[in-house]
Amino acid sequence: MKSTIAAKLANLDARLKEIDARLMDPDITGDLDNYRKLSQERAEIQPVVELFNDYRKVEGDVATAEEMARDASMREFAEAEVKTGRARLVELEADLQKMLLPRDPNDDKNLFLEVRAGTGGDESALFAGDLFRMYSRFAERNRWQVEIMSQSDGEAGGFKEIIARIVGRGAYSKLKFESGGHRVQRVPATETQGRIHTSAATVAVMPEADDTSDIVINPADVRVDTYRASGAGGQHVNKTDSAVRLTHAPTGIVVECQDGRSQHKNKEQAWRILAARIKDKQQREQAAKEASERKSLIGSGDRSDRIRTYNFPQGRVTDHRINLTLHQIEKIMDGDMDDLLNALAAEHQADQLAGLSDAA
Repeated sequence: MKSTIAAKLANLDARLKEIDARLMDPDITGDLDNYRKLSQERAEIQPVVELFNDYRKVEGDVATAEEMARDASMREFAEAEVKTGRARLVELEADLQKMLLPRDPNDDKNLFLEVRAGTGGDESALFAGDLFRMYSRFAERNRWQVEIMSQSDGEAGGFKEIIARIVGRGAYSKLKFESGGHRVQRVPATETQGRIHTSAATVAVMPEADDTSDIVINPADVRVDTYRASGAGGQHVNKTDSAVRLTHAPTGIVVECQDGRSQHKNKEQAWRILAARIKDKQQREQAAKEASERKSLIGSGDRSDRIRTYNFPQGRVTDHRINLTLHQIEKIMDGDMDDLLNALAAEHQADQLAGLSDAA
């Protein structure tokens, strides 16, 4: 095991002992916030330390077996033990490296999903609708809740733009690599000569900002405009200034919400989306900086990147970031995305492990 990794594990072992000692202090019960923080930290550290203890035990067993191998009468048995022990050490070290990978603090958060039609006219709006259905079906499979925040319908169906909040355990961790350009190749329903068209849509997946700590927005930096909603929604939304537009001067981000009947509700939703977009912008800038130093672009979230192609005539879905092609387009479009998303997560983890090895 590399010395830097061993040092990190030794530090965690020492930290666990320190936490246990503090939790045994009778005075800790008077500070519930600190007690909860320490208990949570202990729950995160303990599995790593237990695995490290297993590693050290096997390491000791291998040393004992190597000593036994000096005895001719025990050599055959001892060498077999050494071989088995060394193989186990390799497995344990790999598991420990994975557990030491930096954890994304947003993984357990809810998210905002934005799908926008791109090039391709009506067909791109229809494709945006298909993508939103795919993500909605995936959410249903995971028993997550989908809340429509804002939508603009396409003239022939689908969406010019739709924004939804997805609420569920691990939602962001599963979908965080979906941001980017999505391309479709198929024969549109309106095509009379059977020609294949290429259209595009853009997806943005953003973790929901923590109201208390994630993003601090200076109200003086935001212009708030109210106006009458347009389109569907009944007589009420078209007769009152219920729609809200927020413009954040430092970033140029504009958020509009007009689906709700209440201006107050629209304003509340708009502020939540604005916070998520600002947080997302900061994260993408940081990820792009890190990606420029490493080969993987999976986590960069660059909206201009074409990340995936859905080819209906050939029944395939290709993710260009990891050169993965799955001939499962019907399953995937119906929300059965696990094979695709697991492959992306595995590639990201492999890249993190490479980074950990380089640092070591």
